[in-house]
Amino acid sequence: MTDEAAETRAYAQGEAEAGAGAAAGPVALGIVRTPTGHAGVDAHLARLADADHLAADGHVAVYEDVHTGLREALTALDAPPVPGPYENRS
Repeated sequence: MTDEAAETRAYAQGEAEAGAGAAAGPVALGIVRTPTGHAGVDAHLARLADADHLAADGHVAVYEDVHTGLREALTALDAPPVPGPYENRS
């Protein structure tokens, strides 16, 4: 975890504790997601933001969805390349 992420997490925790007396909902941690340059992976990582506004019991579905998507992206890297239209001539 970077120092910036740790500071953001500590800030969010402090804010949550300060509002604990009120009926405070989930607090986003504000963790920055750095783009990877791979559109499919970035889409799955962006989905993690959905968990920011859910209660803890809702996180599991989001995490499982993201995990499945990232696993599929990794598996696709191991797939043999599909030959182009002119690459299968003898």
